[in-house]
Amino acid sequence: MGDLRRDGTGRLRLAGAGAGATGGAGRAEGEGIPLEIAASYRARTRGLLGRTGITGALLLTPAASVHTLGMRFAIDVAYLDRRLRVLAVRTMPPGRLGRPRLRARHVLEAEAGAMAAWGLVPGAEVTVEKQAGRDGAGGTRSGA
Repeated sequence: MGDLRRDGTGRLRLAGAGAGATGGAGRAEGEGIPLEIAASYRARTRGLLGRTGITGALLLTPAASVHTLGMRFAIDVAYLDRRLRVLAVRTMPPGRLGRPRLRARHVLEAEAGAMAAWGLVPGAEVTVEKQAGRDGAGGTRSGA
């Protein structure tokens, strides 16, 4: 099981996606979606600020809400519970404050429209496969 308590990179997969499903932009679901993990206070605070876009997604953990103050582009936001099950998906334009979700433990951010292309909807479960870091620790974290 992967450790989501450290910053890093990995792959995001939709649990239970059928063979042949696509993850948007022609990406096969088996390849996964590039993922950045922001677990430290500093990385969560920085988030997507100062960027003009993102390839893949950013996972903020722990987090229950986000804002887009100072952002340069609209984002999709998925609120995840402790089992990495999607509670809600919202599109937020720049300059907004998101409403906190009481059951949310993680927040997934991507460019606006990406989550719809991936088929990420409330009730779906995601799996995070963290890439091995300098200490060689890597693994898979799922909702189970």
